[in-house]
Amino acid sequence: MKFRTFRNSDPPALLEIWNESGLGRGAYLVRSTLLFEYCVFSKPYFDYSGLIIAEDEGRPVGFVHAGFGPNAAETSLSLDTGVICAVAVRPDRRRQKIGTRLIEQAVNYLRRQGAKEIIAGGCPPYNPFYFGLYGGADLPGFLLSDPAADPFFTRLGFTPWRTFHVYERHLEDYQSVVDPRFVALRRRYDVQLVPQPDIPSWWRECVLGVFEPFEFRLADRLTGIPAARVTGWEMSAGRGPGPGAIGILEVYVRPDVRRQGLARFLLNQMIRYIQEQFFRTVEVHVPDGDEAATNLFLGLGFQCVDIGRSYRESASTSSAEPTLPAGTTHPHQTGGSPVL
Repeated sequence: MKFRTFRNSDPPALLEIWNESGLGRGAYLVRSTLLFEYCVFSKPYFDYSGLIIAEDEGRPVGFVHAGFGPNAAETSLSLDTGVICAVAVRPDRRRQKIGTRLIEQAVNYLRRQGAKEIIAGGCPPYNPFYFGLYGGADLPGFLLSDPAADPFFTRLGFTPWRTFHVYERHLEDYQSVVDPRFVALRRRYDVQLVPQPDIPSWWRECVLGVFEPFEFRLADRLTGIPAARVTGWEMSAGRGPGPGAIGILEVYVRPDVRRQGLARFLLNQMIRYIQEQFFRTVEVHVPDGDEAATNLFLGLGFQCVDIGRSYRESASTSSAEPTLPAGTTHPHQTGGSPVL
């Protein structure tokens, strides 16, 4: 068995391995290497040395991809926190320690680059690659719908770090929510659709890539100042025909107008709009323990369909908690206090 770094001729083989590996419901079945170009190779920080191929007699049989998260200002990479973004092995070559050896190669690469902490399974803001290829609405670590992921990383000494609940709402039967607070909100606020909102940092621009987000806002009719926003993206963009799906990235309510039903009102307006545009599904990821966001989406008829989990290397050298960029409450501020 030979381990080597990425070559420009590798994408067709990576596509085959990806599609064969059965990575669960969150792994998009790739028909063209163009999606790999969008989600992986075109990133300005893509490093050939971080994408490691397992090769047997000239045939690629597996790969692992490692990268890094952003600095606190999200203006460049930080080499302090390494991320194992993906690992896949052809089914006919499993149970031969290939995956284990690939992870060892990835950890060695990250350590050589200076990583003090190592995370397995990308999640915001530690999500350099594979947004749009894996996870659904966002990157939630490794999904439990891939039954091999959790025991694999646990056996290698990684421990659970963050957990995300994947919620879906099918729109065929969606009925507008009735809430007595909505009457006053309609009088005070205008609902605005912003097709191409400003992306707040270099890092998020890199992560989102060609999947241009949109934004629904509640703007005060007297001042024009936005009071709440929901940021989403078209999950089916660039993937060919099929049922349309929208992913929610962020729900935010301005602190001085929280606990008045604005998030519920704006989400209801957004869902009604995209239902009229013939989208079939809305998806959102909620961090474990975020009761406010959980209750918000359950109240709109969302159901939990999967769970994602990120892991931390549990060696003594990785005892410290990775530091979130400044001002980050939790990934993309979905749920939690911002939506109350």
